[in-house]
Amino acid sequence: MQFRSLASLTILALGLGVAPSLSAQTPAPTQAPSRGPGTMQARALQGITLTPAQQAKIDSISASTRAKMPKMTPGTPLSDADRQQAMGLMASSRKEVRAVLTPDQQVVYDKNVAAMQQLMQERMQGGGMPPQAAPPQGAPAKP
Repeated sequence: MQFRSLASLTILALGLGVAPSLSAQTPAPTQAPSRGPGTMQARALQGITLTPAQQAKIDSISASTRAKMPKMTPGTPLSDADRQQAMGLMASSRKEVRAVLTPDQQVVYDKNVAAMQQLMQERMQGGGMPPQAAPPQGAPAKP
């Protein structure tokens, strides 16, 4: 249960903020964000070029969502109620962001969100760890 709380906290922390200067244009592979505020939003918008009006609306949605999020303290898991509230706010935010996009952009956004959700599911089930290497031939296997 503690791992689940930690995983939920990590997911929330990664996906919360979007810096006002966030560019939704596709970053080069070496520029792709890996962690930090706004990472999930940036990944969800990867491959989508936003107009300045769309960017302003998405920034507003993100700021509103951040303001409503339960307060998090590093090292302290969220309560079940706070986790549910945060998950609901993120789902609502995704719907609002999606509504700002054109139909073509929505297709890319939906694909990106589905890929992120699949990755999170795999990580929460322990699939995010690399497999252990097999022992060399002739070496005894560890029990």
